[in-house]
Amino acid sequence: MLGTSKLRYGNPLLFFKLKEIIKQNKITDLIIVHPYYGWLAWLLKKSTGVKLSLLSHNIEAERFKSMGKWWWKMLWIYEKNTHKIIDHNFFVTEEDLDFAVNNFKLEAVKCDVITYGIDWKHPPTDIEKKEAADKLRQKYNINSTEKILLFNGTLDYKPNIEAIEYLINNINPLLLENKDFKYKIIICGKGLPESYHELRSYSSQNIIYAGFVDDINMFFKGADVFLNPVITGGGIKTKLVEALGNNLTSISCTSGACGIPEEIAKSKLIVVNDFDWACFAQAVFSADIPAIIPSSFFNHFYWGNIAAKAAKIISNPITRKIK
Repeated sequence: MLGTSKLRYGNPLLFFKLKEIIKQNKITDLIIVHPYYGWLAWLLKKSTGVKLSLLSHNIEAERFKSMGKWWWKMLWIYEKNTHKIIDHNFFVTEEDLDFAVNNFKLEAVKCDVITYGIDWKHPPTDIEKKEAADKLRQKYNINSTEKILLFNGTLDYKPNIEAIEYLINNINPLLLENKDFKYKIIICGKGLPESYHELRSYSSQNIIYAGFVDDINMFFKGADVFLNPVITGGGIKTKLVEALGNNLTSISCTSGACGIPEEIAKSKLIVVNDFDWACFAQAVFSADIPAIIPSSFFNHFYWGNIAAKAAKIISNPITRKIK
């Protein structure tokens, strides 16, 4: 119904279609994702009395500001006003919630954290991980003595391109200095700009560009360490949640680990200061690969638990105190 055109966020015909659906099905609550349909949600609220919830994956204006977009201030005003008309606002991290309360002047009692989730309750078995690792080693001709390091992301997205730059120019040179450390870095993702020439010039430096892959879970299961040198972009990094959910030891910069409590990931998540590449490389060398992701991680990130929490909040909003 919504379509994929860039003009879909301003399509007035959606109002009449959704209004009819709401009335026919006696819908009482409507959830929108991101602030872009704020105008539509407001019209539907006024015409049908439906209660509104908004799930914000990040502070969109701040994300585009970090990407250097000139129009971020206009989005900031629109985003702020959208949040203000919503009956209950959900954010994926405490950091985003605090930002919105303090900068958009939202009522804290109308805000809660509902994180991104995964749809499985348990980590893959050792057999599953070994089978995936064997497939990766065979496909990319990786020796059994070499660690498989993984980076994944949409590569036409500026924060991920920046992470690629940090990886090939700052982190990998430090890894290469350790002659006793045997490894290959697999980079997955679509949209790598043509100017990078599929990273062919880095193939002699232990870097494999896999491009878009059909089954990213096989890479999450088969790799030894997930690399997340992402610093900009805001919100929770879904690929980091999925990596940890596959019991993949992960190393992240502080900014890239927002929304993932270290106490529930334990030693499976190693967090280093932004831009401290020497510490990042050292974390790769000392990563605790055999460690098991604790069950508390799945209690927190399993979609079933998240949905139940959201439903309870919508029915009986939780009173929060402004920090």
